Amino acid sequence: MPLARIDISNKAPATLVRIISEAVYKAMVEVGNVPVHDKFQVVTRHAPDEIIYPTEGYLGNQYTPELVVIQVTWVSGRTTETKKKFFQQIASEIHEKGGIRKEDVWISLVESGREDWSFENGEMQYGPK
Repeated sequence: MPLARIDISNKAPATLVRIISEAVYKAMVEVGNVPVHDKFQVVTRHAPDEIIYPTEGYLGNQYTPELVVIQVTWVSGRTTETKKKFFQQIASEIHEKGGIRKEDVWISLVESGREDWSFENGEMQYGPK
């Protein structure tokens, strides 16, 4: 039941958006143990002044205007090792297939409870009955 939000430059071609989308989804299924077909994503394209990052760098990394910001909200409970593998798989696939530097793949996880989701009708499908 994850929701992925992908923020990218409005200059990025549609093929790159698909590569990023598929990389995130593939890692969710293969690493995060998310059910197949549970693919909810929102892609937002931004003008150059709408993705703001430290131009002086952060944690020793220098970002470029190709920065891709990915935020995944999912149910909590995954191990730190699973999360590390998740981050690595996404960055590697986007780099290999899309040519984006791994340093420009920024990922954040937001964890929630099963009762924090409604997929239709204003009902809590995964919460206590």
